[in-house]
Amino acid sequence: MELKLPPILVFIFFAIMMYLVGRFLPFGFFDFFGRFLLAKILSVLAVLVALASLVQFYRLKTTVDPRNPQKTIRLVTTGLYKYSRNPMYLAMLLLMLAFGLQIGNAFNTLVAAGFVSYMNRFQIIPEEKILHQKFGKDYKIYLSQTRRWF
Repeated sequence: MELKLPPILVFIFFAIMMYLVGRFLPFGFFDFFGRFLLAKILSVLAVLVALASLVQFYRLKTTVDPRNPQKTIRLVTTGLYKYSRNPMYLAMLLLMLAFGLQIGNAFNTLVAAGFVSYMNRFQIIPEEKILHQKFGKDYKIYLSQTRRWF
């Protein structure tokens, strides 16, 4: 099974990488008017997306543990899940981008891209395989109607 690390640990690892890039890479610094405001807006948006996603799962009484998608009892396709198949991971990405803006090193966009790549390969694709086995045609239709990230 490929689902080994909790996504929050993956997020923390990549956030630490962003910090290290910003701290020790002697080039790549950027600044623009409104950078910190944009970081705050992205942070608030990330929190709202995460909370809305979690509330939706709890209301439907299905698991929020991404390491065990086989425990899912319902396919969630409404609310934020109508627009993104992975709003919880999207919230992590938004928070990571906000952190990258705070740090102000352009190379952190590569770290964020690495996070997306890792999550796609080692978290999302294995989840999708399990959910496809569990929900069959309904999940296939959902995949065709809803984007993976946004």
